[in-house]
Amino acid sequence: MATRTLCQVFQRRYASAAAAARPPVAEVRSQRNAVFSREQARQRALYPRIEKIEVSVRGPGLDGMLLIMNRGMSTPLSCARHLTEHHVTNSALALVDGELWPLHQPLTQSCSLTLLTFKDSDPTLVNQAYWRSCAALLGQVLETAFKDDYTVELLSTPEVPVTLGAFCCDVALDPQLDSWTPSEESLRSLTRGAQQLIHQDLIWEPLEVAPSVALEVFSHSRFKQEEVEQKAAQSPKGTVMLYRCGDHVLLSGGPLVARTGLCSQYEVTALHSLGQGPWGLRRRAQGLSLPLQLQAHHTVWRKLRQRAEKLVEVPRPEVATPPSPPALPDSTSDQPVTTSV
Repeated sequence: MATRTLCQVFQRRYASAAAAARPPVAEVRSQRNAVFSREQARQRALYPRIEKIEVSVRGPGLDGMLLIMNRGMSTPLSCARHLTEHHVTNSALALVDGELWPLHQPLTQSCSLTLLTFKDSDPTLVNQAYWRSCAALLGQVLETAFKDDYTVELLSTPEVPVTLGAFCCDVALDPQLDSWTPSEESLRSLTRGAQQLIHQDLIWEPLEVAPSVALEVFSHSRFKQEEVEQKAAQSPKGTVMLYRCGDHVLLSGGPLVARTGLCSQYEVTALHSLGQGPWGLRRRAQGLSLPLQLQAHHTVWRKLRQRAEKLVEVPRPEVATPPSPPALPDSTSDQPVTTSV
Protein backbone atom coordinates (compact mmCIF):
# COMPACT_ATOMS: atom_id res chain seq x y z
CA MET A 1 0.00 0.00 0.00
CA ALA A 2 2.80 2.40 0.92
CA THR A 3 4.58 1.66 -2.38
CA ARG A 4 1.40 2.37 -4.35
CA THR A 5 0.88 5.67 -2.53
CA LEU A 6 4.48 6.67 -3.17
CA CYS A 7 4.06 5.88 -6.89
CA GLN A 8 0.91 8.01 -7.07
CA VAL A 9 2.70 10.93 -5.40
CA PHE A 10 5.59 10.59 -7.85
CA GLN A 11 3.22 10.44 -10.83
CA ARG A 12 1.37 13.56 -9.69
CA ARG A 13 4.63 15.43 -9.17
CA TYR A 14 5.81 14.33 -12.61
CA ALA A 15 2.52 15.45 -14.18
CA SER A 16 2.81 18.83 -12.43
CA ALA A 17 6.41 19.28 -13.60
CA ALA A 18 5.51 18.32 -17.18
CA ALA A 19 2.56 20.71 -17.15
CA ALA A 20 4.72 23.54 -15.86
CA ALA A 21 7.25 22.95 -18.67
CA ARG A 22 4.63 22.93 -21.43
CA PRO A 23 4.46 26.05 -23.67
CA PRO A 24 1.23 28.09 -23.94
CA VAL A 25 -1.68 26.40 -25.72
CA ALA A 26 -1.47 28.78 -28.70
CA GLU A 27 2.20 27.90 -29.21
CA VAL A 28 1.51 24.18 -29.02
CA ARG A 29 -1.34 24.47 -31.53
CA SER A 30 0.82 26.53 -33.89
CA GLN A 31 3.56 23.90 -33.83
CA ARG A 32 1.08 21.09 -34.49
CA ASN A 33 -0.49 22.99 -37.36
CA ALA A 34 2.90 23.68 -38.92
CA VAL A 35 3.82 19.98 -38.92
CA PHE A 36 0.36 19.03 -40.24
CA SER A 37 0.55 21.58 -43.09
CA ARG A 38 4.10 20.55 -44.00
CA GLU A 39 3.15 16.87 -44.26
CA GLN A 40 -0.05 17.71 -46.13
CA ALA A 41 1.95 19.70 -48.70
CA ARG A 42 4.47 16.87 -49.04
CA GLN A 43 1.72 14.34 -49.75
CA ARG A 44 0.04 16.59 -52.29
CA ALA A 45 3.38 17.02 -54.07
CA LEU A 46 3.40 13.27 -54.72
CA TYR A 47 0.92 13.96 -57.56
CA PRO A 48 2.71 16.63 -59.65
CA ARG A 49 0.74 15.84 -62.79
CA ILE A 50 -3.01 15.70 -63.16
CA GLU A 51 -4.01 12.07 -63.71
CA LYS A 52 -7.61 11.08 -64.31
CA ILE A 53 -9.46 8.33 -62.44
CA GLU A 54 -12.93 6.89 -62.90
CA VAL A 55 -15.33 7.02 -59.96
CA SER A 56 -18.46 4.88 -60.20
CA VAL A 57 -21.10 6.44 -57.97
CA ARG A 58 -23.62 4.20 -56.22
CA GLY A 59 -26.80 5.04 -54.38
CA PRO A 60 -30.50 5.70 -54.94
CA GLY A 61 -30.94 7.08 -58.46
CA LEU A 62 -27.16 7.19 -59.01
CA ASP A 63 -26.21 3.66 -60.06
CA GLY A 64 -24.43 3.71 -63.38
CA MET A 65 -23.16 7.28 -62.97
CA LEU A 66 -19.48 7.60 -63.82
CA LEU A 67 -17.38 10.63 -62.85
CA ILE A 68 -13.94 11.49 -64.21
CA MET A 69 -11.95 12.96 -61.32
CA ASN A 70 -8.34 13.91 -60.50
CA ARG A 71 -6.13 11.37 -58.76
CA GLY A 72 -4.73 12.54 -55.43
CA MET A 73 -6.75 15.76 -55.57
CA SER A 74 -10.45 14.95 -55.85
CA THR A 75 -12.31 13.86 -52.72
CA PRO A 76 -15.72 12.25 -52.15
CA LEU A 77 -17.01 15.77 -51.49
CA SER A 78 -15.66 16.85 -54.90
CA CYS A 79 -17.73 14.04 -56.39
CA ALA A 80 -20.81 15.13 -54.42
CA ARG A 81 -20.50 18.60 -55.96
CA HIS A 82 -21.04 17.02 -59.38
CA LEU A 83 -24.37 15.59 -58.17
CA THR A 84 -26.89 17.76 -56.29
CA GLU A 85 -26.88 20.25 -53.43
CA HIS A 86 -28.64 17.59 -51.36
CA HIS A 87 -25.62 15.30 -51.65
CA VAL A 88 -23.24 18.12 -50.71
CA THR A 89 -25.11 19.23 -47.60
CA ASN A 90 -26.30 15.86 -46.30
CA SER A 91 -23.34 13.55 -46.94
CA ALA A 92 -21.35 12.82 -43.78
CA LEU A 93 -19.05 9.98 -44.80
CA ALA A 94 -18.30 7.77 -47.79
CA LEU A 95 -17.62 4.18 -48.74
CA VAL A 96 -14.80 3.81 -51.26
CA ASP A 97 -14.58 0.29 -52.63
CA GLY A 98 -16.42 -0.77 -49.47
CA GLU A 99 -13.95 0.98 -47.14
CA LEU A 100 -15.04 3.82 -44.83
CA TRP A 101 -13.58 7.01 -46.23
CA PRO A 102 -13.60 10.60 -44.85
CA LEU A 103 -15.38 13.03 -47.14
CA HIS A 104 -12.28 15.28 -47.43
CA GLN A 105 -9.70 12.54 -48.04
CA PRO A 106 -8.33 12.50 -51.63
CA LEU A 107 -9.05 9.52 -53.86
CA THR A 108 -5.93 7.77 -55.15
CA GLN A 109 -7.29 5.36 -57.76
CA SER A 110 -10.35 4.47 -59.81
CA CYS A 111 -13.03 3.22 -57.43
CA SER A 112 -16.69 2.85 -56.54
CA LEU A 113 -18.16 5.50 -54.27
CA THR A 114 -21.20 5.52 -51.99
CA LEU A 115 -22.09 8.67 -50.08
CA LEU A 116 -23.49 8.03 -46.60
CA THR A 117 -26.05 10.13 -44.70
CA PHE A 118 -27.81 10.01 -41.34
CA LYS A 119 -31.06 8.97 -43.04
CA ASP A 120 -29.74 5.86 -44.79
CA SER A 121 -31.64 2.63 -44.19
CA ASP A 122 -28.73 1.49 -41.98
CA PRO A 123 -26.96 4.55 -40.53
CA THR A 124 -24.86 2.56 -38.01
CA LEU A 125 -21.48 3.51 -39.49
CA VAL A 126 -22.43 7.18 -39.86
CA ASN A 127 -23.82 7.32 -36.32
CA GLN A 128 -20.61 5.87 -34.88
CA ALA A 129 -18.51 8.36 -36.84
CA TYR A 130 -20.78 11.15 -35.63
CA TRP A 131 -20.40 10.09 -31.99
CA ARG A 132 -16.63 9.99 -32.46
CA SER A 133 -16.71 13.45 -34.04
CA CYS A 134 -18.76 14.90 -31.18
CA ALA A 135 -16.19 13.54 -28.72
CA ALA A 136 -13.39 15.10 -30.78
CA LEU A 137 -15.24 18.43 -30.63
CA LEU A 138 -15.52 18.11 -26.86
CA GLY A 139 -11.76 17.56 -26.57
CA GLN A 140 -11.14 20.61 -28.74
CA VAL A 141 -13.24 22.75 -26.41
CA LEU A 142 -11.62 21.38 -23.27
CA GLU A 143 -8.10 22.06 -24.51
CA THR A 144 -8.64 25.83 -24.52
CA ALA A 145 -11.42 26.19 -21.93
CA PHE A 146 -9.03 27.09 -19.12
CA LYS A 147 -6.89 29.46 -21.23
CA ASP A 148 -3.27 29.32 -20.00
CA ASP A 149 -4.28 29.49 -16.34
CA TYR A 150 -4.43 25.71 -15.96
CA THR A 151 -3.01 22.91 -18.07
CA VAL A 152 -5.18 20.35 -19.84
CA GLU A 153 -3.89 16.96 -21.00
CA LEU A 154 -6.26 15.32 -23.48
CA LEU A 155 -6.18 11.58 -22.86
CA SER A 156 -8.06 8.88 -24.74
CA THR A 157 -11.39 9.22 -26.49
CA PRO A 158 -13.16 5.96 -25.64
CA GLU A 159 -15.00 4.27 -28.48
CA VAL A 160 -18.49 3.83 -27.08
CA PRO A 161 -21.67 2.75 -28.90
CA VAL A 162 -24.34 5.36 -29.44
CA THR A 163 -26.72 3.19 -27.42
CA LEU A 164 -24.87 4.11 -24.21
CA GLY A 165 -26.45 7.56 -24.47
CA ALA A 166 -23.40 9.83 -24.28
CA PHE A 167 -20.10 10.36 -26.06
CA CYS A 168 -17.06 10.96 -23.88
CA CYS A 169 -13.52 12.29 -23.76
CA ASP A 170 -11.04 11.53 -20.97
CA VAL A 171 -8.88 14.36 -19.72
CA ALA A 172 -6.38 15.19 -16.97
CA LEU A 173 -6.67 18.75 -15.68
CA ASP A 174 -4.05 20.75 -13.83
CA PRO A 175 -3.37 19.18 -10.37
CA GLN A 176 -4.49 22.49 -8.84
CA LEU A 177 -8.02 21.59 -9.97
CA ASP A 178 -8.15 18.20 -8.28
CA SER A 179 -10.67 19.47 -5.73
CA TRP A 180 -12.73 21.37 -8.31
CA THR A 181 -16.28 20.22 -9.08
CA PRO A 182 -17.72 21.83 -12.23
CA SER A 183 -20.92 23.78 -11.76
CA GLU A 184 -23.87 23.82 -14.15
CA GLU A 185 -22.62 27.19 -15.39
CA SER A 186 -19.21 25.66 -16.15
CA LEU A 187 -20.89 22.93 -18.21
CA ARG A 188 -23.00 25.54 -20.00
CA SER A 189 -19.82 27.48 -20.80
CA LEU A 190 -18.27 24.37 -22.35
CA THR A 191 -21.49 23.85 -24.34
CA ARG A 192 -21.29 27.42 -25.65
CA GLY A 193 -17.71 26.79 -26.76
CA ALA A 194 -18.80 23.73 -28.74
CA GLN A 195 -21.75 25.57 -30.27
CA GLN A 196 -19.41 28.32 -31.50
CA LEU A 197 -17.32 25.73 -33.36
CA ILE A 198 -20.50 24.19 -34.79
CA HIS A 199 -21.68 27.61 -35.98
CA GLN A 200 -18.33 28.10 -37.79
CA ASP A 201 -19.04 24.92 -39.81
CA LEU A 202 -15.38 23.87 -39.69
CA ILE A 203 -14.26 20.85 -41.70
CA TRP A 204 -12.43 17.87 -40.23
CA GLU A 205 -9.40 17.53 -42.52
CA PRO A 206 -8.00 13.97 -42.54
CA LEU A 207 -4.32 13.18 -43.01
CA GLU A 208 -2.88 9.68 -42.85
CA VAL A 209 0.71 9.88 -41.65
CA ALA A 210 3.68 7.80 -40.59
CA PRO A 211 4.15 7.45 -36.80
CA SER A 212 7.26 9.66 -36.95
CA VAL A 213 5.16 12.57 -38.21
CA ALA A 214 2.49 12.05 -35.55
CA LEU A 215 5.14 11.86 -32.84
CA GLU A 216 6.46 15.23 -33.99
CA VAL A 217 2.94 16.68 -33.99
CA PHE A 218 2.41 15.57 -30.39
CA SER A 219 5.93 16.26 -29.16
CA HIS A 220 4.50 18.13 -26.14
CA SER A 221 2.28 15.25 -24.99
CA ARG A 222 3.81 12.03 -23.70
CA PHE A 223 0.35 10.46 -23.47
CA LYS A 224 -0.40 11.17 -27.14
CA GLN A 225 3.01 9.87 -28.15
CA GLU A 226 2.25 6.57 -26.43
CA GLU A 227 -1.17 6.53 -28.10
CA VAL A 228 0.46 7.09 -31.50
CA GLU A 229 2.71 4.08 -30.98
CA GLN A 230 -0.23 1.92 -29.90
CA LYS A 231 -2.42 2.88 -32.87
CA ALA A 232 0.46 2.44 -35.32
CA ALA A 233 1.10 -1.05 -33.94
CA GLN A 234 -2.58 -1.92 -34.45
CA SER A 235 -2.77 -0.48 -37.98
CA PRO A 236 -2.28 -2.93 -40.89
CA LYS A 237 -0.36 -0.20 -42.76
CA GLY A 238 1.55 0.97 -39.69
CA THR A 239 0.14 4.49 -40.09
CA VAL A 240 -2.11 6.70 -37.97
CA MET A 241 -4.89 9.12 -38.88
CA LEU A 242 -4.74 12.77 -37.88
CA TYR A 243 -7.51 15.32 -38.28
CA ARG A 244 -7.43 19.10 -38.20
CA CYS A 245 -10.42 21.20 -37.20
CA GLY A 246 -9.66 24.90 -37.29
CA ASP A 247 -6.31 25.14 -35.49
CA HIS A 248 -6.83 21.95 -33.47
CA VAL A 249 -5.01 18.76 -34.52
CA LEU A 250 -6.13 15.45 -33.08
CA LEU A 251 -5.44 11.75 -33.30
CA SER A 252 -8.45 9.60 -34.20
CA GLY A 253 -9.12 5.90 -33.97
CA GLY A 254 -11.66 6.02 -36.77
CA PRO A 255 -13.20 8.27 -39.42
CA LEU A 256 -14.92 11.52 -38.51
CA VAL A 257 -17.83 13.16 -40.30
CA ALA A 258 -17.27 15.95 -42.79
CA ARG A 259 -17.80 19.11 -40.74
CA THR A 260 -18.88 20.54 -37.41
CA GLY A 261 -21.96 22.09 -39.02
CA LEU A 262 -23.51 18.62 -39.25
CA CYS A 263 -24.02 18.83 -35.48
CA SER A 264 -27.20 20.49 -34.30
CA GLN A 265 -28.36 19.99 -30.74
CA TYR A 266 -25.19 19.65 -28.65
CA GLU A 267 -24.72 19.80 -24.90
CA VAL A 268 -21.90 19.00 -22.46
CA THR A 269 -23.66 17.08 -19.69
CA ALA A 270 -21.10 15.94 -17.11
CA LEU A 271 -17.48 15.80 -15.96
CA HIS A 272 -16.92 12.73 -13.81
CA SER A 273 -13.86 11.89 -11.74
CA LEU A 274 -12.33 8.48 -12.49
CA GLY A 275 -9.59 8.55 -9.87
CA GLN A 276 -5.84 9.02 -9.94
CA GLY A 277 -3.81 7.64 -12.83
CA PRO A 278 -0.32 7.99 -14.31
CA TRP A 279 -1.18 11.46 -15.65
CA GLY A 280 -2.97 12.78 -12.58
CA LEU A 281 -6.65 12.84 -11.73
CA ARG A 282 -8.46 11.33 -14.70
CA ARG A 283 -11.84 12.82 -15.57
CA ARG A 284 -14.44 11.78 -18.12
CA ALA A 285 -16.21 14.62 -19.92
CA GLN A 286 -19.51 13.59 -21.48
CA GLY A 287 -22.00 15.06 -23.86
CA LEU A 288 -25.08 14.54 -25.98
CA SER A 289 -25.80 15.59 -29.53
CA LEU A 290 -28.10 15.04 -32.49
CA PRO A 291 -27.19 15.74 -36.13
CA LEU A 292 -28.76 18.45 -38.22
CA GLN A 293 -31.09 16.03 -40.00
CA LEU A 294 -32.49 14.59 -36.77
CA GLN A 295 -34.21 16.84 -34.24
CA ALA A 296 -35.76 15.97 -30.88
CA HIS A 297 -38.61 17.69 -29.05
CA HIS A 298 -37.45 19.47 -25.90
CA THR A 299 -39.22 16.96 -23.65
CA VAL A 300 -37.42 14.06 -25.36
CA TRP A 301 -34.16 15.97 -25.26
CA ARG A 302 -34.54 16.52 -21.51
CA LYS A 303 -34.88 12.78 -20.93
CA LEU A 304 -31.91 12.03 -23.16
CA ARG A 305 -29.88 14.62 -21.29
CA GLN A 306 -30.68 13.09 -17.92
CA ARG A 307 -29.42 9.77 -19.20
CA ALA A 308 -26.27 11.40 -20.63
CA GLU A 309 -25.38 12.82 -17.20
CA LYS A 310 -24.71 9.34 -15.81
CA LEU A 311 -21.15 8.04 -15.94
CA VAL A 312 -20.44 6.12 -19.13
CA GLU A 313 -18.84 2.81 -18.19
CA VAL A 314 -16.54 1.95 -21.06
CA PRO A 315 -16.72 -1.78 -21.81
CA ARG A 316 -13.38 -3.48 -21.31
CA PRO A 317 -12.16 -5.55 -24.25
CA GLU A 318 -12.61 -9.22 -23.64
CA VAL A 319 -9.36 -11.09 -23.14
CA ALA A 320 -9.33 -14.68 -24.25
CA THR A 321 -8.44 -17.04 -21.43
CA PRO A 322 -6.06 -19.79 -22.54
CA PRO A 323 -7.36 -23.30 -21.86
CA SER A 324 -6.03 -24.93 -18.70
CA PRO A 325 -3.63 -27.82 -19.22
CA PRO A 326 -5.00 -31.25 -18.33
CA ALA A 327 -4.58 -32.10 -14.65
CA LEU A 328 -1.95 -34.63 -13.79
CA PRO A 329 -2.97 -37.56 -11.59
CA ASP A 330 -2.21 -36.99 -7.93
CA SER A 331 -0.61 -39.93 -6.25
CA THR A 332 -1.31 -38.72 -2.71
CA SER A 333 -4.80 -37.18 -2.45
CA ASP A 334 -7.80 -36.42 -4.08
CA GLN A 335 -13.26 22.68 -2.31
CA PRO A 336 -14.35 24.40 -5.73
CA VAL A 337 -11.75 26.28 -7.84
CA THR A 338 -12.78 29.23 -10.08
CA THR A 339 -11.77 28.62 -13.70
CA SER A 340 -11.97 30.44 -16.99
CA VAL A 341 -14.81 28.29 -18.32
